[in-house]
Amino acid sequence: MPAPASLKVLVVDDQLTIRSLVRSGLQQIGINEVQEASDGEAGLRSVVEKPPHLIISDYNMPKLDGLGLLRSVRAHPPTAKTAFIMLTGRADKELVQRAVQYGVNNYLVKPFTVQTLKDKIEAVFGRLA
Repeated sequence: MPAPASLKVLVVDDQLTIRSLVRSGLQQIGINEVQEASDGEAGLRSVVEKPPHLIISDYNMPKLDGLGLLRSVRAHPPTAKTAFIMLTGRADKELVQRAVQYGVNNYLVKPFTVQTLKDKIEAVFGRLA
């Protein structure tokens, strides 16, 4: 049962609005240590430099998409066990299956509520204290 304040989260999305919405939702849950990246490549650099406990990443981004980021995180031993929630506007079956194959921990479909965000995080970490 982790305390929300102890979690470090990286939000990766090419849309500033979505990053702001996710950050706001995380803060409402009590998670304040939030880093942001505007694409998969910047996200990967951030993960390697300052590993988070959780990555919340958009699927559709320039340079490196969410699946590419997920694969890279899983392939790098120091970050291979980092929790990863895929954020997407399209929850089609093929995308979900590929993400599961690459080791995604959970899925968050846009638009989302703060409660849904919390539920998805708790499904990965257990109940937040």
